[in-house]
Amino acid sequence: MLHALTRRALLTATAAGLLTLAGSYGPALAKTPKDVLVVADKIDDLISLDPAEMFEFSAYDYAQNVYDRLITFDPKNFGPLKPGVAESWSLADDGVTYTFKIRKGLKFHSGNPLTAHDVVYSLRRAVKLKKTPSFILTQFGFTPENVDEKIKALDDYTVQIVTNKPYAPSFVYNCLTAPIAGIVDSKLLKEHEKDGDFGNGWLKTHSAGSGAYKLRVWKPNEIYVLDRAGDYWRGKVAMKAVFVRHIEESSSQRLLLEKGDVDVARKLTPDDIAAVMKNPDLKVENDLKGRIMYFALNQKHPILSKPKVREAFRYLADYEGMTKSFLRGQYVVHQAFLPLTYLGELKEKPYTLNIEKARALLKEAGHGDGFSVKIYVRNAQDRLEIAQSLQNTFAKVGIKAELVVGTGKQILTEYRARKHEIYLGAWGPDYPDPHTNADSFAHNPDNRDEAKLTGKLAWRNSWFNPEVNKMTEAAVLEKDTAKRAEMYRELQRKVQREGPYVIMFQQIIQSAMRKNVNGFITGGAISQVHYWTVTKD
Repeated sequence: MLHALTRRALLTATAAGLLTLAGSYGPALAKTPKDVLVVADKIDDLISLDPAEMFEFSAYDYAQNVYDRLITFDPKNFGPLKPGVAESWSLADDGVTYTFKIRKGLKFHSGNPLTAHDVVYSLRRAVKLKKTPSFILTQFGFTPENVDEKIKALDDYTVQIVTNKPYAPSFVYNCLTAPIAGIVDSKLLKEHEKDGDFGNGWLKTHSAGSGAYKLRVWKPNEIYVLDRAGDYWRGKVAMKAVFVRHIEESSSQRLLLEKGDVDVARKLTPDDIAAVMKNPDLKVENDLKGRIMYFALNQKHPILSKPKVREAFRYLADYEGMTKSFLRGQYVVHQAFLPLTYLGELKEKPYTLNIEKARALLKEAGHGDGFSVKIYVRNAQDRLEIAQSLQNTFAKVGIKAELVVGTGKQILTEYRARKHEIYLGAWGPDYPDPHTNADSFAHNPDNRDEAKLTGKLAWRNSWFNPEVNKMTEAAVLEKDTAKRAEMYRELQRKVQREGPYVIMFQQIIQSAMRKNVNGFITGGAISQVHYWTVTKD
């Protein structure tokens, strides 16, 4: 049940969790050893640990360290794509046939060898399971019926992938860096398969990867623990184990960091960050992420679906006020669906808080006296504070907003089922190509409820615009980089004016840590956190 959680309830839950963990995991949770990394974070959005199913921020961080992919990034230089499980790749003259040469000598955590057959199994499996992130692969024309023909092993170390259209090659390669393209141990999963589920039931709570770490345990809403898997082909892994703990309160995270019970605190408020920066034993590292903070209006709603009402809401967010107060240092005002640093980025910010303009637009729409609406929001401090700010500005034009508060899992479940009225949340790219967010924010080819296009925000908000669909489909095929960038800028302007979203901010991750922690890389705007690069002095 979704409800408003009190601060007392949160503190009680946190305290109970700490007592449980202290008993279960002992010395790793106090004065951490030199070869153990303990991270305080918020991981209540974790639903499944299967890379073919996961679609949450915390899950992506997990996958980055447990699963390898065909193509990857250098964590010290998030520029060009780098060889991963594939040591090389090429595109045939037909523009649709891709060939990947698989690195020899790799092994899964089980000891099973990693071959082209595991790569093929992993990609086919992701398509056939048809879980939320499967669209990242099916957008290339793969279906459960044709994927066995389109993705196949030519021999033990050669994989061939044939797409349905001659897409921009960088688009295809970028998609293969997504968590859903993580390579799983096919032999192990076949041993755990039940009723044709490709081992999904088992992999929800286990790991079957070849990455730097393997899963020891996951306790939902409490902790997951990773163990070093052995020698890693990408480099030395200094941390023998990684403990990622769910700590809801920023103040609790800060206290644990100051005491030395955790090495890194990832979800601190600006006030706690300011305090950390005064502590000579601690430090703060900033990283501009690709995460966009926005609120969305369900177009099934008879009032929220009116164009003038949608426009009015764009003038009912105190963009500057929020970034200069409770969000200071952690977000910058940003009003386009592509993050800064992406091809086609749009820096234009046409909207400001303007109560009178919003009131006039509502009057034109026939709602000058306001109305009542519900805002669905995850129980996280920054989001609750944003929701409360919106609640206050909405009230100035007669809109009575009730906050519906729940865990990340609860709120996302409602959102993905199109049961919300207004949803407040964040969206992060799935791969470092502009189509990742264009496809989510703009593209909705089938607006029926039964279509269940849950990976598309346009579908989640029941927004169907044929012109926008065509613009999105054209941009992903354009091979001229400069022309493609301009196509995405025009698409973003149109979504700014007509879409069901009010895009407000781009996130700056502020990671607070002990001074002796080095190499904690959060991935910039295009990747996720790396634990295997961490060392401690």
